[in-house]
Amino acid sequence: MAPINPVAMSLYPESQKVRKPAVAGSFYPSSAREISSMLDPWLHPSGGKAPQALIVPHAGHVFSGEVAASAFNRIPQGHAYKRIFLIGPSHQVGFQGASVDTLYSYAETPLGQVPIDVALGAELIKKGEGLFSSRHDAHDGEHCLEVQLPFLQKVFDEVPPIVPIIIGTQHLSLLREIADILEPYFSEENLFVISSDFSHYPSYEDAKASDLYMADAICSGGLAEFIKALQHIDKMNYKRQDTAACGAAAIAVLLYIMDRKGRWYYQSDLVMYRNSGDSSYGDKGRVVGYNSIVVTPDHLFNFSTEEKRAMVAAARSAIYSSLRMDYYGDDKPVGILKEEGYGVFVTLYLNGSLRGCIGRFVSDESLHSTIKEMAQSAAFHDSRFPALSRSEAPRVEIEVSVLSPLKKISSIDEFKLGRDGIYMIKGSRHGTFLPQVAEETGWDTEEFLGHCARDKAGIGYDGWKDADLYTYQTEVVKETDLK
Repeated sequence: MAPINPVAMSLYPESQKVRKPAVAGSFYPSSAREISSMLDPWLHPSGGKAPQALIVPHAGHVFSGEVAASAFNRIPQGHAYKRIFLIGPSHQVGFQGASVDTLYSYAETPLGQVPIDVALGAELIKKGEGLFSSRHDAHDGEHCLEVQLPFLQKVFDEVPPIVPIIIGTQHLSLLREIADILEPYFSEENLFVISSDFSHYPSYEDAKASDLYMADAICSGGLAEFIKALQHIDKMNYKRQDTAACGAAAIAVLLYIMDRKGRWYYQSDLVMYRNSGDSSYGDKGRVVGYNSIVVTPDHLFNFSTEEKRAMVAAARSAIYSSLRMDYYGDDKPVGILKEEGYGVFVTLYLNGSLRGCIGRFVSDESLHSTIKEMAQSAAFHDSRFPALSRSEAPRVEIEVSVLSPLKKISSIDEFKLGRDGIYMIKGSRHGTFLPQVAEETGWDTEEFLGHCARDKAGIGYDGWKDADLYTYQTEVVKETDLK
């Protein structure tokens, strides 16, 4: 007989356990009436695009509640998520990795109970192979996730299952591994709530300088910029400041995931800043800082997995057809692939190196037909490469980029590196770089434009300066991401 698995046992109704509130009556009120009285004036959903992640403070509600509420207000009324991942730092115990709560089936506050997705927690533990665990000492007395629950209970008629994760390490290599495991769940169907206060214990003015600097690094940069900002604040040596962000590890995990997808894919906005000195209970000589930051998808399309698979299938079947090879996948057009007018580039890679790339900015054909045509052109008519062979075809990796309409710009200030592609025309010469070239090369804006001008348009490195410039955006579907 196999030994009893305590994680699996917690999936059965007869073993359901409830995590009782640890900080009700201290970090937030101890009665439902008092919680509502405090939060209701701050909570008023503003609508708009549903966020994919929030960074919110976890201090007592009298100090940081209004700041946290400003982020939760960005969740449109009636919007449904599949799950909510609550991720924060351990204030109780240090350990190497992350602890996901599979110990309880529900988390309770005076407003009622919130379901915990124990099955997904067990899945993370299995995938993590020791990196994820489930520890009583990390969850039972921890406040950083619990204080977010009343906001969720007020915002949602029925709170989606939560996945409570406490991070116990600051080691960047481990944070990257945690991010790798969580990345598949970072989608528009789920919400990531990152719990973090910012500066601890400097003066009011020093906190403001530190906290807004950190917020700018998070909103405008990625993980590397965030780490540099932490180092910069440390060098500033503000008097009495212990940390620039107590949830830095949780923020780092989020930024690493966003970097992997592409920073251009998201819009990050600072919604509100306050520190404890702004509260009537606070002391301006020694404060804690609070930022609320909202991350929303900022891309052109919202392709379903079925549509993405159909795009890759269309490209691969077209290549196989030209080589008179059998293709056993389903390349029938579905959804957006039946529509007309989309520009498309198809890029082929072999052993990690470019093997062909051809595209067009506009098309009168269906997206399905355009992908097929561009795939054949990339495979057999890119003048930089010989025609793709039958032996190479099964080994190439396919990338399909669907384009927005061209937009003429008058200044490079209108161009955003990583988000925008560039198309330049000078006389009879023209050339383009897709947005993802910036990420692949690490070029800055002027290098990106200069290489495009010289290497693609043939107008010299500085030729872009008096060329007609157009920007466009893409949504990229990678075959490797679908496997």
